[in-house]
Amino acid sequence: MELKNIKETRNIIELVEKKSIAEELGIQTGDILLSVNNTPIKDIIDYKYLITDEWILLEVEKESGDIWEYQIEKDFDEDLGLSFTNPLIDRAKSCTNKCIFCFVDQLPCNMRNTLYFKDDDSRLSFLQGNFITLTNMKDEDIDRIIKYRLSPINISVHTTNPELRIKMLRNRKAGKILDILKRFHEAKLEVNCQIVLVPGVNDGDELDRSLRDLSSLYPTVKSLAVVPIGITKFREGLEKVTAFDKELSDEFLSYVLNIQNEFLESLGTRFVFPSDEFFALSKMELPSYEAYENFPQLENGVGLMKLFKHEILQELENINTNGYINKTYTIVTGTLAYEYMKDIAKEIMKKFTGLKLEVKSIVNNYFGDKITVSGLITGRDLMEQLKEIKTDKIIMPSSMLKSDEEVLLDDIRPEDITKELGREIIVSDVSGKDFVDIFRNEVS
Repeated sequence: MELKNIKETRNIIELVEKKSIAEELGIQTGDILLSVNNTPIKDIIDYKYLITDEWILLEVEKESGDIWEYQIEKDFDEDLGLSFTNPLIDRAKSCTNKCIFCFVDQLPCNMRNTLYFKDDDSRLSFLQGNFITLTNMKDEDIDRIIKYRLSPINISVHTTNPELRIKMLRNRKAGKILDILKRFHEAKLEVNCQIVLVPGVNDGDELDRSLRDLSSLYPTVKSLAVVPIGITKFREGLEKVTAFDKELSDEFLSYVLNIQNEFLESLGTRFVFPSDEFFALSKMELPSYEAYENFPQLENGVGLMKLFKHEILQELENINTNGYINKTYTIVTGTLAYEYMKDIAKEIMKKFTGLKLEVKSIVNNYFGDKITVSGLITGRDLMEQLKEIKTDKIIMPSSMLKSDEEVLLDDIRPEDITKELGREIIVSDVSGKDFVDIFRNEVS
């Protein structure tokens, strides 16, 4: 043990896992990690990279100010069991772009401060699956990704045309994306990409160029999602853009389904996957379950409804006998999933005698009716549009809530809605088992 005049405030240990190496050593909550193998910890990536060795030396500052050194022998890649008050052990890098399609720029005033923070951090891409543009990264940052083999990494490409990408992202550094992706390809790092499609901007020939450029980097570029631009009613002062409608969605789907077949023949994969929104706008039937190829782009809303229905049907098949439920439920959803949820409700009612399910699509008055996904519905819209319902209970998807807290975008909680409407709110995870369990557990 040696006392040093070092004070570090970023690497505060918040949790020591039970029966972990750290607990056995006596490391405690509130201790501060200073270094690993005499290397100061810049962020969580440094930490995860440095603790992979079989022999490591930890330097930890105790609450008393004393510095303890721990020599550890462990298995390669074995975790120490430490979590930190700041998961990144550093500030998250904010986005420096002014994208013409940016959703944050279309938010109204007076919402939670955290909603206005635009992250664009490769560490969050690696740790949490966030999509990033790479425009705020220096060459040494790219070198670090390759050195530490941060993979998979999710990248917002939008277009591979350098001049167009600079224009769309309004960032003079945005044109290097294909060069960076080629470096990742040479290093054999796995990448998933997305394109936010803006009619008249990066569709048509520009989209074809992007798809062919990106497919040439397969299999390191593993998959590509295409999602339509989301447009709220708060676009005053922003560049004029066009929303997708049925005609434009029909045109896009005709193109992308054809090029999927081309890629399937040449690459052995469909490679590019359109989000569910295009199919809902087009009124076209969703592709087969197999066509989603294990659903590599669920976080982009690609195949969510197909997977959900597939899981529902599987769960219903596992129920040997029909049950009886003398109750009524309202299932709330965004307008995007309304028709799909109606089909699912019919399948469930076939299995449970007496059960009555009503599906209520919530129009997004807060952001504007062009926003159709359930994850952007506010509590106020829910309460206003559900005030006339007569069913016993209300089922809402967990996607309407924050990932780390049971609260909607406008800080209204499910219990607030229960109090306002006098109806029990059931929050269901977006999984077939959790959804069917609601009714399976009610069988008399």
